[in-house]
Amino acid sequence: MKPATMLPRIACLASALLLTACATPEQPAPQKPSAPTLAQVMSEADAAARAGQFERAMTLLKVGGTSYPADKAPWLQMAQMKFDRGQYGDAIGHALEALERDPDDKVANSIIAVSGLRLSGKALADLSRQNNLNGSLRSEAQDLAKLLRASIGEEVLLPPAKRPPAAGKRTAGSGTPAAKGAAAPGSAADPFSGLK
Repeated sequence: MKPATMLPRIACLASALLLTACATPEQPAPQKPSAPTLAQVMSEADAAARAGQFERAMTLLKVGGTSYPADKAPWLQMAQMKFDRGQYGDAIGHALEALERDPDDKVANSIIAVSGLRLSGKALADLSRQNNLNGSLRSEAQDLAKLLRASIGEEVLLPPAKRPPAAGKRTAGSGTPAAKGAAAPGSAADPFSGLK
């Protein structure tokens, strides 16, 4: 073939290829799976917790806290779960995260207050048992007790133990001292046992 006849044929072929390329439909880009809503995350975490899968529930809640950073719900749920398991230090940390998002949240404030009291009560009981509760630490504990009394509007944090009625003088409806709210034996050693 001659080069002069070859050039128009190549141009025709190139045009046909261009038209064919333009005629193919666009392939849609693969879609990323949409992130679960906060309600879905909370529901899954709740189901995992009820099934006894504590670590899975905590992982889901942490993902929810990361995905929805302005919402207090995942942090509050983590705080409640830690509190229920007696992990008071962690409960306080998560409740503080919830308070950063909503400073007026009563549940978060309650978790912090009660967790702090339980940790303090345990520490004071340990120090008392070791006979190391003296000096400024003792006065701080007494100041805390005064503050607690003022906060709840009571002169005494724990009511005095009531004496059980004599064996022959029981009245109808009287129960054991524990049933009537009296202090349990040995509670005098732990001044915060009534707050547990």
